[in-house]
Amino acid sequence: MDQVLAANMIGEKHYNGGCWRETKNGITFSACVDSADGKCTCPLGFKGDGVKNCEDVDECSEKKACQCPECRCKNTWGSYECSCSADLLYIRDHDTCISKSATEVRSAWTAVWVIVLGLAMATCGAYLVYRYRLRSYMDSEIRAIMAQYMPLDSQNGVVNHVNEEHA
Repeated sequence: MDQVLAANMIGEKHYNGGCWRETKNGITFSACVDSADGKCTCPLGFKGDGVKNCEDVDECSEKKACQCPECRCKNTWGSYECSCSADLLYIRDHDTCISKSATEVRSAWTAVWVIVLGLAMATCGAYLVYRYRLRSYMDSEIRAIMAQYMPLDSQNGVVNHVNEEHA
């Protein structure tokens, strides 16, 4: 029995049901796959036949990970570690770095304030147009209407139609 166990173990490599399996630093990877065809397939981060060997893929040198300009890549056995410079945080699912601080929130508030100030300026402009142009036009119309019914001596330029009808 010890000879069978010794034959199945070479160093820390185990041939588990005919598939490759290895343990390093307390982490075990296996090429056994639960599938109908029963094939051995190297796990993600490894390449090989899955039966006798699976070699670590260096994702950093092959440019498969950490593609953002702010990223630093470190290959690990079966995987990789990515870190970002300064106050950036690496998001593995999107292979990108994002800011840890709230600069995006501040820029969003800046945009809101620009819109609010723009609306305030447009409101002031509309009020000035009303105050000086539209209101003066309306005042002259009101004076003309009032002059028809209540003629004043100071309104010589306004035609009084009431007096012409009775004459």
